[in-house]
Amino acid sequence: MRKETVEPAITTPGIHHVTAICGDPQANVDFYASVLGLRLVKRTVNFDDPTTYHLYYGDEVGHPGTILTFFPWPGAPRGVRGTGQTTATAFAVPPGSLDWWTDRLARSANRFEKTEERFGERVLPLRDPDDLAIELVERRDAAERPWWEAGPVTAPYALRGFHGVTLTLEGYERTAALLTDVMGLEPAGQQENRWRYAAAQRGAGAMVDLICAPGLRAGRVAVGTVHHVAFRCATDAEQTAWQRRLADAGMNVTPVLDRQYFRSIYFREPGGVLFEIATDPPGFTRDEAPEALGNTLRLPPWLEPRRTYIEDRLPRLQVPAAVRAT
Repeated sequence: MRKETVEPAITTPGIHHVTAICGDPQANVDFYASVLGLRLVKRTVNFDDPTTYHLYYGDEVGHPGTILTFFPWPGAPRGVRGTGQTTATAFAVPPGSLDWWTDRLARSANRFEKTEERFGERVLPLRDPDDLAIELVERRDAAERPWWEAGPVTAPYALRGFHGVTLTLEGYERTAALLTDVMGLEPAGQQENRWRYAAAQRGAGAMVDLICAPGLRAGRVAVGTVHHVAFRCATDAEQTAWQRRLADAGMNVTPVLDRQYFRSIYFREPGGVLFEIATDPPGFTRDEAPEALGNTLRLPPWLEPRRTYIEDRLPRLQVPAAVRAT
């Protein structure tokens, strides 16, 4: 009798990174490094458009679950927030820190909204210079997570990786089924038209909220919107298993693409949001020492022969020195 091959059980521990689109790269660096206190852990280019930066922010070494990345498109039009999009990216902060953040954002003339409560947690919604929606969420376990210790924001207030993301959808049921039946997340609550799903480990980037908004217009990805959300996997073999599982679930999945600091596959979830499965290794220290991360432009080997051409077309960036906030 022929023996059936059984695919090993795989689940994701949560979000690996979120990639968004910004306008002016210097304004982006000033806000995320100086105001929010994230470290610029990698300065490279969009491999599909090498005359455009790809900027990576995270904790001290850019651990998976802490990484927010940007493609700067100077002069491009603003996007439209709506259905089929990631409409908020949330970072975890220590309990009791949101009053400090409210004061800091007010003093730096950055836009924010009134603190609200969601699923028993305090949430501070704010906007970056390109109107991208960011949230700070007080988490009881945030103080146990790593952060950029040499950065401008001290331990009691520092961002400690992702809390999660919010997807706004015309209908949420098929996306919910993908998250639970295929990706292994668990239902974690409902408030009005918001449904929460969580990775079993409940670590950094574990939360995915789905907002069902059938009357809302469709979103358009451009400046000030999220391009895609990447979820974690541990190894290349596990990524191959994800390819098979997603294809069996009816998803159109790309081949594996080498992103230098991780390997990636992409697919669109049923609501239209672009998802990625990214490997944890090799990480951002593969081509820079930890203390030198983000200091210089790094190019993959196949682009090194074009370095002079690329550098001449990229705007100069000034990375602010890490000055402690008060």
